[in-house]
Formats: sequence, C-alpha cells, structure tokens
Amino acid sequence: MSTLELIGSSAKFRTVLDRINMIAPVDSAVLIQGETGTGKEVIAQAIHEAGRRRQNSFVAVNCAAIPSGLLESELFGHERGAFTGAVAQTTGRFQTADRGTLFLDEIGDLPLELQPKLLRVLQEMQIERLGSGRAIQLDVRIIAATNQDLWRMVQERKFRADLYFRLNVFPIMLPSLRERRGDIALLAEHFVQKFARRQGKVIDRIPDDVIEILKCHDWPGNIRELQNVIERAVIMSNGPSLELKLSEVQVRSSELAPARTLLDAERAHIITVLREMNWIVGGRHGAAAQLGVPRTTLIAMMRRHGISREALGFAGGDSDLIAVPKPSHNSYAPRGIEGQDGIYHQSQSCLEATR
Repeated sequence: MSTLELIGSSAKFRTVLDRINMIAPVDSAVLIQGETGTGKEVIAQAIHEAGRRRQNSFVAVNCAAIPSGLLESELFGHERGAFTGAVAQTTGRFQTADRGTLFLDEIGDLPLELQPKLLRVLQEMQIERLGSGRAIQLDVRIIAATNQDLWRMVQERKFRADLYFRLNVFPIMLPSLRERRGDIALLAEHFVQKFARRQGKVIDRIPDDVIEILKCHDWPGNIRELQNVIERAVIMSNGPSLELKLSEVQVRSSELAPARTLLDAERAHIITVLREMNWIVGGRHGAAAQLGVPRTTLIAMMRRHGISREALGFAGGDSDLIAVPKPSHNSYAPRGIEGQDGIYHQSQSCLEATR
C-alpha cells in the first residue's frame, strides 16, 4: 500500500482503497472522478507509490491552469525556434514523466483541438516536440482526474468519445465528505496535529461538541474545506483543546451559488431567515412570522425548494427534535430515524450543534 496517509475507515472509502490495491500493480489508465476537494491528486499519488513505478517521477499537470495556447508545448515540449519566444529546447511533461506517472488533472478542461493529439500519444506512446518531426518513444503511466461529468460532456460533444474510452479503463469514483461522515473525526484529528506542529502548538483534544458541529456540516468544499476550517481553528485556539465556533462552518452549499431566478432568490432568502431565527419556524419570533406567511405555508415552501438538509424547528412541538422533509432515494438522508409522520427526525446531537 502507498506510504501516503490515506485516512478513513468508512465503507465507501474502503472501497476506494480496495480499487487502489487492484490497479496499482498494473499500468492501465485510471480515471478518478469526484467533487472538488475530495483528494483526487492524493489518490493518484497513492496509486503511483503503490506500483512498480514508485522510484520514478510523479508529474502532475493541471489542464485548467495552463492557457490553451501553451498547453501543447507544456505537455509535449518544443524545439528552439518552434515559435516566437522559443529561445531554447524545452522538455515537456510527458517526457519528464518517462518511466513514471503523468497525472492529468482537470482533464475535462482540455481544449477540443488538443484532444486528438493527446489520444494519439496515448495510443502510440510517442510524442513529437513542437517544431520537430522526430518521434520520441515513451513509457508513461496515465492517470486522469476530473470533477465534471465526462460522459455528459461526450454526449454534448464537448469531449471526444474515443479519448474518454481510452482514459476510462479503470474508473475510481471518490465519495464526497458528506457521504463519509464517519471519517470526519479521523480527518479532523489528523489536520489538528498537522497544523499544531506547524504552528508550534500542543492541541491534544477535540471536544465532542466540535466534532458534532463538523459532522453536521454539508462540506461543499469537501476535505479541502475541512482542512481550511481546522487550520483556522488551530490558529484561533489558545489552549490544549481545539476551539471552533459554529459560525466558522455555517456557510451551506445551497448558499454558495448566486441566485439566477426568482425561485433561487426566494430559496436563498428562506434559508437566511431560518438561520437568523435559529431554525425556529413558528411562533412570534419564528421564521414564518418574519417572512409574513403561515407556518404550514413555510414548511410547504421548504419542501418545494428541496431544503432537505437544513434544520427546521417546529414551534410548540418537541424542542428536542428538528425535522426535515423525507429525502428521495437519490439524496443524502440525514442522521436519525423515520417517524410515523413520514419525516426524518435528526438526533439531539445534531440539533445542539446547529443551534
């Protein structure tokens, strides 16, 4: 197994580890897919380090970060005088990764005009530097990654089907952090120790209420967002116990996208008012009163807008329970149990964390 620290014990993450162990010994192409911040490059490095090429280079290229006019030269290299400003011969990333692994991150952003050239290189394992007619034979393992739906892009003619099938020999789908909440405590502990050492601090305890706050967040930025939150918390902690305020992690994924329609604006406004009212729906000081609608109307509006992951307080009911509309089979179901009313009731711990 890789010497990298792959942290997690959830069933979905163990599946990822199993697939790493299956593909690492062979040189077949790998396509890693997952949301932003799920650790695609870390998984690519783990595959490299667990394989026979571990003693050679792991070269990463972000296809979205390099201007399209320079990407061909960056990948394949160029000869002196190949274009204006080419004052010396340059070795491309493919040649740098010879006998090692080339990681093509954000492959979905590869320009269409460059995709046939990449396909040919993958088929022949030969490159030609810009300005040269001499083929250079290579031995490179290819791992690609994307946070986009490549198959949909193929159907929309935004990505070549032949290149897609060439890359998608062995797919690995990374779960989002909200799909592996059981790993949040382990990841948080790892990041606390990492940043505490870096800052010369000793933090040896993460309070239970902090863990509950972390577990109840949706994490639209996934592990990268969790890492940033923990680093900020370590900076602000003054003792041996990690200090974290709810406001540090309260930005929800539904609030990150700008409102484009009246319905979007209505949904965002409902969420804002609910948060200001501490998720109390009814009563004189509830969100319904602030919005000027009956409590039942507000609940119906929330069902219509699909606000299923937010905590909703029911006035006059059991203050130990908050409820959300029952999710569909394809959506994330919050922790808790299904009541007789067909509503999922969250646990007391999540209620307290979100108050």
